[in-house]
Amino acid sequence: MPLSTLQLTPADAASPLTPADSCNLSSLKKGECAVVTGLDTHDDTSQPLLQRLMELGFVPGETVRVLAEAFPRRDPIAVRIGSATFALRRREAALIQVARQQRLAA
Repeated sequence: MPLSTLQLTPADAASPLTPADSCNLSSLKKGECAVVTGLDTHDDTSQPLLQRLMELGFVPGETVRVLAEAFPRRDPIAVRIGSATFALRRREAALIQVARQQRLAA
């Protein structure tokens, strides 16, 4: 049975996010943080990969940070979610929907 896009609200509802803040994990640059808002489940062929990403902790409400990008093509990327660090290919990261977090001015 195919799943539709898994979309939940971010864990921190106190800070409103606009649609412009929404993107996929593969579009973030090194050092950027975001909150996972869902997984793109429109493609039936990616169901095992989506299940694995959820098992690794890429679930709505979790904060993720891009730690590093490979040179020169930026693939794969190193991301931190919770206390774990993972390397993801851009095509895998593209399945993870996120909302960028705004940095607070010092």
